[in-house]
Amino acid sequence: MTGPIELNLITGRTVWQGVAIEGHKHEDTYTKACGIIEMDVSDLKRLRVFPGQTVKVRSDHGEVIVKAVKATQGPHPGLAFIPMGPWANQVIDPKTYSTGMPHFKGVRITVEPAPGEKVLNGIELLQKTTLNLEKK
Repeated sequence: MTGPIELNLITGRTVWQGVAIEGHKHEDTYTKACGIIEMDVSDLKRLRVFPGQTVKVRSDHGEVIVKAVKATQGPHPGLAFIPMGPWANQVIDPKTYSTGMPHFKGVRITVEPAPGEKVLNGIELLQKTTLNLEKK
């Protein structure tokens, strides 16, 4: 296993996310569509993880466990993508600067292997977040 690597995170909507959200946020389809981080193949190699393995994503704003997958676009070494949703929301800056929307682009993150960790479904993730906020 290797240590963390630094990447630049962007988020956005995907077709698969749109299809999956028609179901429920606690279903596998939604987790598989949104509980992922797309990474360039060279970054996967640098991190020494295979597509489908779990990784921990950290920023100054939080952390989350997601599955690493090959980027669908690129090559874009150093750039990662998490679809908008509860997983991305764990690591983006919640400040909106009076615009009503946080910045979903240009978030500095570190990514490290997280073998044996589980990607929580949307409901589990929100419950965990709520419990963490109550502890503060």
